Amino acid sequence: MVLVIDTSSARSALALIEEGRPAAEDVVEAGREHDLRRRVAALAEPARLSGVAVSLGPGSFTGLRAGVSFGVGLAMGLQVPLWGLDPLRLQAARASQPTTALVEAGRGRIFWLEPGAADLRHGEPGELPGQFPAVGWLRPATAEMVSGAGVRLLAEGELKSFAEAAASQLEGAPQLGYGTVSLRYMESIVPLRGQSW
Repeated sequence: MVLVIDTSSARSALALIEEGRPAAEDVVEAGREHDLRRRVAALAEPARLSGVAVSLGPGSFTGLRAGVSFGVGLAMGLQVPLWGLDPLRLQAARASQPTTALVEAGRGRIFWLEPGAADLRHGEPGELPGQFPAVGWLRPATAEMVSGAGVRLLAEGELKSFAEAAASQLEGAPQLGYGTVSLRYMESIVPLRGQSW
């Protein structure tokens, strides 16, 4: 059973994947008060985990560090494999149609990945391509700016669950060394080194 952690955006998401299929998930509004250890324990006994996957960004500076630090520590403690995921590709996998994936970049800016594109973009909501709907967990003010730019945000009812998207992304995910994890937030890639696990 693999635990997937994505704390890159306005929601904090956990999923359990068992034999390549979604088994459970826990998605809540992001915030400092959320206890990852307690939430994981409510989903499954940590000792039963056979691997951990973490979202490496882009996304929230604090959110990414909290989720990845917890995930790396858990994987190290259990001595199980660790995989890295891209939150934009996770969001895109929730849609059943070509969709622009969005992640908050702060100060009203966003990261996005257009359908079929290899590289992400970063900018204002008004720069988004209008020909595709969009998917992403955004703060209300950012969601309003995206809608104001003429881009339709898909509603949760139109999307697959986070666990379904996570299951689809695990198969091709790169395996990481515990001490080689690098986070992507804002427009840089920052190694998560020098941490005391």
